Amino acid sequence: MHSSEIFHDRAEAGRQLAQELSHYAGRDDVIVLALPRGGVPVGFEVACRLGLPLDVFIVRKLGVPGHEELAMGAIASGDVRVVNDDVIRALPEANLILDAVTEIEREELQRRELSYRGGRSAPQLHGRTVILVDDGLATGATMRAAVAALHQRGVAKIVVAVPVGAPSTCQALDREVEELICVISPESFIGVGQYYEDFSQTTDDEVCDLLTRAAAGES
Repeated sequence: MHSSEIFHDRAEAGRQLAQELSHYAGRDDVIVLALPRGGVPVGFEVACRLGLPLDVFIVRKLGVPGHEELAMGAIASGDVRVVNDDVIRALPEANLILDAVTEIEREELQRRELSYRGGRSAPQLHGRTVILVDDGLATGATMRAAVAALHQRGVAKIVVAVPVGAPSTCQALDREVEELICVISPESFIGVGQYYEDFSQTTDDEVCDLLTRAAAGES
């Protein structure tokens, strides 16, 4: 793997991603939405370099109790729920389980929204072009849920933008959005972390700090 195929950290990845998105710079109908937590440092650089507002779009997976990696669906900012029909059909008392897990995850989603925004109101998305940013795409399950939720919010255009992604995931997502930008999409893809020298976990405090700085117009 060449060093040119590895990002130093999420901030550098965001700067490279911003170059690919330069045609959106300064447009007042465009907003950058980052998937927390790892997507926020990437999205911060994109928003700063393009002169665009930044916010978070929070997605919580609805895992089957005892088999949490199996997703019944997901909920997202704006009280949107996306359901995986194949999984639901296979579950006894699926609706009861789905509603119970939704309630738990909705509380966590609301906690994060309050914590991350620090009292700022959620942005209006209807009719806007949304650049949806994360630090990478592996299976793409969270991003797919975010895309489905944004379609329900009546946005004008969805652009998925990531520094690195699995080729098959990028191809599948490309059919669901108006534009997909992936800086590198290696055939040998194993996991997002292998394409970063520093892939340390982004903390809630870092997310809050970057969102506050973005809201204040700091770079």
